[in-house]
Amino acid sequence: MAAEAASLHVGVRIRTPYWATKEWTVDRRRLLGAAAAAGVALLPGKAMAAGGGLAARVRFYLDRALAAGAPSAVFGVIRGGRRYVAGAGQEGPAPDGKTVFQLGSIGKTLTATALARAASAGTVRLDTPLSLPSGFTVPRGKTRRITLRDLATHSSGLPTLPANLLAEADPYNPYAHYTLEDLAAGLRQTPLDKEPGSAYTYSNLGFGLLGQALAFDGVDAMLQRRVAAPMGLWDTTTALRPDMASRKAAGYMAGEAVPDWHDPVLSGAGTSIYSTVDDMLRYLDAQLHPERSPLRNAIELTQRQHFTDPATGQRLGLGWHFGALSDGRTMTWHNGGTYGFSTCAAFDRENGTAVMMMVNTYSDAARPFDMLVFSLLDELVGVVGL
Repeated sequence: MAAEAASLHVGVRIRTPYWATKEWTVDRRRLLGAAAAAGVALLPGKAMAAGGGLAARVRFYLDRALAAGAPSAVFGVIRGGRRYVAGAGQEGPAPDGKTVFQLGSIGKTLTATALARAASAGTVRLDTPLSLPSGFTVPRGKTRRITLRDLATHSSGLPTLPANLLAEADPYNPYAHYTLEDLAAGLRQTPLDKEPGSAYTYSNLGFGLLGQALAFDGVDAMLQRRVAAPMGLWDTTTALRPDMASRKAAGYMAGEAVPDWHDPVLSGAGTSIYSTVDDMLRYLDAQLHPERSPLRNAIELTQRQHFTDPATGQRLGLGWHFGALSDGRTMTWHNGGTYGFSTCAAFDRENGTAVMMMVNTYSDAARPFDMLVFSLLDELVGVVGL
């Protein structure tokens, strides 16, 4: 996440996610200060008016994203039952709600929704042990086996990545070469870092295995059939259709164009999925109002608290992370990223407000773009009559 816990970098180095050591509580002064420290400087002639309308407030954060180095950015907001989308770019036409970006680890919440749908239907239990076909040796703890709930809450004890992923990886497209045969070999070399259910360790491997447990060698089609299609997310897919390719933003790292990520095996982790802000606002609207969605029971199940890290207090649903806004209310969120794209989604269900952001550049460990999303959500929740 990605929320990117497995942020692979050129030179093939693994980073720990910036938020993995504590639960996030929004302090707007701290967030904006940190964003400024990370290079989110004010653009000439721009200033945020406390009394500005929604368009002005979103424009302020678009400017901050561009100042932080995004070639282009799109923000989407749900507030008061209405949706608002705006984009901006350094040059050329501004992107909009139909512009296609790689979504990154927000895709994990779709995999979690597929799990929740199966659990709600009674076809699996959340505490069912992870099971894969013969030849795939699942690591196990000293006291118990890994469960599907463990995978969906990053508490499986699995490391971020399988032990053999990086050996032959293309630094710019690190998952593309990996096959099911590689996964079988890698699992035999991958010990658990911690006992299942004992601690939070963000794991792309864990969510990749969750996808394979739900639909072995058919993860992408399963997510399309079980989650994206019922929710009307027609541009949320790993298969880039020609009409989507014509709307896709190019991804950049440090000003250089980079290829999209492709992942034939661990895509349940969101490593190779595409989407748009329009699609993600439909998705977030369903998170705010599950009663309107055909997947109501599954969505409700993902938003329940399923794990709390004893060391840090980090609380998790299935896929989703929980933090606190400045007034103490719960913020539900996930971010994502590849080498060419960064995304973040956050919402306050009690207030009926959600924010989605997509930019077409890599985000380093400071994740300055995420901070803009958290701050905008906090600001909108605190404003009456906007």
